[in-house]
Amino acid sequence: MQTITAEELKARIDAGEQLHLIDVREPHENAEFNIGGILLPVGHIRNMNIDEIEALKEKEVICYCRSGNRSGQACLILDTLGFTNTRNLAGGMLEWQKKYKD
Repeated sequence: MQTITAEELKARIDAGEQLHLIDVREPHENAEFNIGGILLPVGHIRNMNIDEIEALKEKEVICYCRSGNRSGQACLILDTLGFTNTRNLAGGMLEWQKKYKD
């Protein structure tokens, strides 16, 4: 697992890069604010319910949550399940909103 900053991620999104974003928060958190990632709560990842992202094992996967803690856990779990290039959004949505919320 590596980390990515909000600035780095925003620049890549703004550049139109094809990214694989995974939102590991709960549905109500995602409904309040999100940046377009696949919603896959960390509890599903812990239970190895990852069928919808299985095809991403060899691709870069960027996980995010509220503060970066749950997404860090998610990255570590995905790493043990054979994912080869996971990144954790440092500071999570709190950091993102601090920098980019309208």
